Amino acid sequence: MYILVKQDVPDKFVPVITAHASLACFRKFEHNDDMQTWVNGIFKKVVCAVSETEFINAQKEEDHVVLTESALDNQEVCLAFVPREEYPKMFKFFKMWTPNNNL
Repeated sequence: MYILVKQDVPDKFVPVITAHASLACFRKFEHNDDMQTWVNGIFKKVVCAVSETEFINAQKEEDHVVLTESALDNQEVCLAFVPREEYPKMFKFFKMWTPNNNL
């Protein structure tokens, strides 16, 4: 499961946002065949930090959920995508999220 977080989201919010994203994606797509394969075996998650442009472009892909953060004026901050065999090529270029200590 790819989880994309906007790179300007403060670090202190990211763990909770990504936890909610994983659960929201599962709940929305729990009957999807790829989701069932993932939840019953693979269960790998990749969290990436993306720019605003990358975020907008990724939203064009199918089978995802969008999360907002009330503490950040209900801004869209995260996308979680149904696990799948092959993701679009752009996903290979997203940077893994690492804390920047931008509290």
